[in-house]
Amino acid sequence: MKPIYPLNVKNDFVFNSSARDFTVEEIPLYDFTGEGEHLVLKIRKKELTTWEMLDIISGFVGIKRRDIGYAGLKDKHAMTIQHISLPAKFQERLSSFSHEKIKILDMMRHNNKIRVGHLKGNRFNIRLKKVLGVQKDKLDSVLKWIKANGVPNYFGNQRFGTDGTNWIDGKKLLSGELKIRDKKTREFLLGSYQSYLFNQWLAKRMELNLLLEKFSEEETEQVMKLPSGSLKGVKSQPNFYKLVEGDLMMHYPYGRLFEVEDLESEAKRFETKDIAPTGLIPGSKTKRATGVAGMIEKEFDVEMKEFGARRYAWIQVTEIKKNYVEEKAHYELSFVLPKGSYATNILDVLRGSNQL
Repeated sequence: MKPIYPLNVKNDFVFNSSARDFTVEEIPLYDFTGEGEHLVLKIRKKELTTWEMLDIISGFVGIKRRDIGYAGLKDKHAMTIQHISLPAKFQERLSSFSHEKIKILDMMRHNNKIRVGHLKGNRFNIRLKKVLGVQKDKLDSVLKWIKANGVPNYFGNQRFGTDGTNWIDGKKLLSGELKIRDKKTREFLLGSYQSYLFNQWLAKRMELNLLLEKFSEEETEQVMKLPSGSLKGVKSQPNFYKLVEGDLMMHYPYGRLFEVEDLESEAKRFETKDIAPTGLIPGSKTKRATGVAGMIEKEFDVEMKEFGARRYAWIQVTEIKKNYVEEKAHYELSFVLPKGSYATNILDVLRGSNQL
């Protein structure tokens, strides 16, 4: 099942994932203290993965890559700004660092090593080209909808490799059909399979949402092969993304996990952006949905020893800014997403995609 998007639109524009037209800036989780045994570098890179950038810097100072802390991985094809940390004793050596694709923008001391996940989110700046005539008005309209409603939180194509098939190798690893000794490669491929299953589940829930936009609860139950009466009262919820019995929610943008007890009241909280629904990243020690939500989720659940998680199914897009350069037919767009979310979700909703 391919990802399904909420709006019945078709926008034509050109987007090049390049340093000229795509920038990403990490928003740190906290302010750095200015003192301590660790040195935080604010790094700008282009045409490099985060791993490649870390290898270059670790090689320059003479330490192992694992000794460098980072909060998240950044796109190779964008101009990206992120923070990394390493022992403060290398500050003087780094003052002479020079690389054509890496620039150290700032250095500051901090008490702790930066850990994966230590960021609030990312600020994206994107330039869309060949936005002509009525396309500009269409983009304005879709952006207004996104600002009010949010977007589905699919994993981006980066998780699945150049040809999009990494998840297949992950599935083969899990079944024993494929043997790989390298731990990091195994984790990466199994993570790709987990991401694929999440995306498949989310596409199924998006199908339910779209069906309820067009048809009655009874008709949707028949199409989705759900028990009679299981969607009673769901269609009237104010949000595009409909909650169902047994859904697991989290406070937004972070917080504790809890099960929906009263659909009507939780749907109102979801409308105020206080909470958001979650989906399953299959694995051990992860809470599963129950009821109707569990019936849908079960189809995309597999048993594996690797840790699983709950991931927001629906996210909010904040600090949206736009600028139309008419003489160049450029539509410049800036927005902030929570950590772990992909700008491709915004682009796909703007462009329009497969519909039921």
